[in-house]
Parts: sequence; C-alpha cells; structure tokens
Amino acid sequence: MSPSSLHLAVALDGTGWHPASWREPVARPGELFTAGYWADLVAEAERGLLDFVTIEDGLGPQSSHLFAADERTDQVRGRLDAVLIASRIAPLTRHIGLVPTAVVTHTEPFHLSKAIATLDYVSTGRAGVRVQVSARPGEAAHFGRRSIPRIEAYDSPPAQELITDLFEEAADWVEVVRRLWDSWEDDAEIRDAASGRFIDRDKLHYIDFEGQHFSVKGPSITPRPPQGQPLVTALGHQSVPYRLIARQADVGYITPHDASQARAIVAEIRAEQSVAGRESELLHVFGDLVVFLDEDPAEAAARRDRLDALAGEPYTSDARIFTGTVAQLADLLAEFQAAGLTGFRLRPAVLGHDLPAITRGLVPELQRRGLFRTAYEADTLRGLLGLARPANRYAASV
Repeated sequence: MSPSSLHLAVALDGTGWHPASWREPVARPGELFTAGYWADLVAEAERGLLDFVTIEDGLGPQSSHLFAADERTDQVRGRLDAVLIASRIAPLTRHIGLVPTAVVTHTEPFHLSKAIATLDYVSTGRAGVRVQVSARPGEAAHFGRRSIPRIEAYDSPPAQELITDLFEEAADWVEVVRRLWDSWEDDAEIRDAASGRFIDRDKLHYIDFEGQHFSVKGPSITPRPPQGQPLVTALGHQSVPYRLIARQADVGYITPHDASQARAIVAEIRAEQSVAGRESELLHVFGDLVVFLDEDPAEAAARRDRLDALAGEPYTSDARIFTGTVAQLADLLAEFQAAGLTGFRLRPAVLGHDLPAITRGLVPELQRRGLFRTAYEADTLRGLLGLARPANRYAASV
C-alpha cells in the first residue's frame, strides 16, 4: 500500500442502520439469527478487501431512545451475541479482521479477555474488540449489581458525571484485559512430552490489578493471543471518550460532519495521546459515516425518503449521513483523509444493498485513485493496520 492509502471497515448491525431496512426486498430478515446470514455479510466484506468488520451488540433490546427502552414493534429487535458470531465466522474467512462489540459496563474483563483471545486463536490473529459503555437503567437491571439513574438530557451535569465514570471504568476494563493478554509469555508453553513439562510456570504472571472498579489477580487461563494484543477499538463523540481512545485504543471511531470538525477532533485526540505518553505509538482515527449508495444521487435520496416514510419519521444518526454515488463518497473520504483521518468505518443503511455497493463500487473507485489496497498484504489484523506486535510487558521486566 502507498503512504496515501486509507483503511476501510464496515459496521454490521441487523439488516442495516436505517430502522426500516428490514422491510427492503434484499434484507433477509428471516435469516437474521442464522450463521449463514452473517457468514455471507463477512464474505462480501472480505471480497472487497476491507480491513475489518465490527459487529454491533447490546445488553438489552434495540431502542429508538438513547438511554431507555421503547415499545416499538415495527423495527428489528433482538440480537445474537457478537463475540460468538465472530467466532463462528472466523474459520470461514482468511484475511478480514473480526471486531465484535463488548458492553464493558456489565461484563467482567476476565471473561472477555479469554473470549477475545480465543477469537484471536480461532481466526489466527484477526481479532479485536469494540469497547462500549451502557448508561441504560434497564440494562443495569438485568444484572442487579448496580443501579444507573435515568438520564433525561445528555448534556446535563448528572449525565456528564455518569458518562465520565462509565468511561473511567472502561479504561480500567481495557487495562485489565491488556494485562491478562500479557499474563502468559509467548514461550510459556513447552509441551515437552519427554520431560513431562507442558508449561513453564515462571512464565505465567499475576497481574495484581487493583483499581477503583476491578481487582483482578490473574493470570489468564488462555495463552497469549497470536497478535500478542488483539485490536482495541472505541467510538467517541466528545472529550471523555476521546480520552479513552487516546489512552487505551488502537483504533478510535469519531463522527465528524465536515472536514473542519474532523481536523479539530483529531487534534484533540492526538493531544490526549501525547499526555498519555503514547505519542510514539500508531493510533488510527477512523471517521464513521452512514451510507446510502446508488448510481444516481437522486436515487439514493429517494431511497432514503422511502425508508423514512416506512419508519414514520426522518432517520437521524450520530454520524454524518451520506446519500449519493460511490465517486461522490470517494471525494468525501479523500477530503476527510486530508483532515487527518487514517480510515473510515462505513455503516450501510441497508446491508443487502449498500454493502455490495461498498465492496463492488466504492472499493474499485478508491483503487483507481490509488487510495486502497488491491490485495491483502498481511496475515493479521494488526499487520493490515501497520501495527507492530507489542512486546509482553511482563517478559520485558524479567
């Protein structure tokens, strides 16, 4: 890849990001809870040489409200577990990265550390995780370990205090997971039948993490993953999650609506990265975009309008919504790239329509411009993104 090349990921969620997408003829809603459905989506993404897919997840039914459940019956509700989907699909793919979502607010880091490590083994080094917090009281009630107050306004002081606490907890969660991945040195397994030694116990390490949110002794029960450290990714919309991205992530997703905003957000994240002492590390910042792609801009706009009518309201998103042609989208991606973004995570409005438009339309357009790979050039997800395999923190201290 040339220095000007960009990275592309696709966010998979149900039948697509528009809430009426399941009503499209290409949507396959009857297959949503089958392995074949997800295998087909990831195979299409891999056909387009994409870096990775993310798989959405949650700890409660999908909702049209940010912090509460709703009573709608005209939209997709219900999910399969994202980590288990990724593990099922991994053996069917060869190159593309698999990044399931983990809601860390109610999930123990020990459990997820071995789940993602296992995914890294099953995929031979193509695993990652998208860290997500939950501020919904109903989801907290599923676990009964804590209560979360109902948030009425996102920008209110109580809401911001809660969000800050949740992201501080998420930072500790990632730190625990990363330490657990390092708790086995790379050569801890001897497997010498003649001597009867399977492991070198001196190369397994207690992590002895003591923090405000977790107390974890370790070591893991799973040997160090093939990548050493699977990819850690997170979505951010404001300074609090930007700090998590800067402190702990390999890839951060942001939602700028123009190049000027993208430039400002990237600058903020880079400044926080420096404060965290990570200025020498490669940290990717991807822009998130919802996409409606058609051969004519008017067709894309009309399709969005038709889906909005089916949904009974205009579709809105935290990310910029793009309607138009692949050439117009390529222009926009180049503009955002010039503002400091190193890649993009595209959210297909209708997976059955817009995912093939990305892989069979946008990718060739970017290739013609010299902005995207023409073949996979690495065997691991870290390798695809130019991220070195990190040294084991415990081995280095011995």
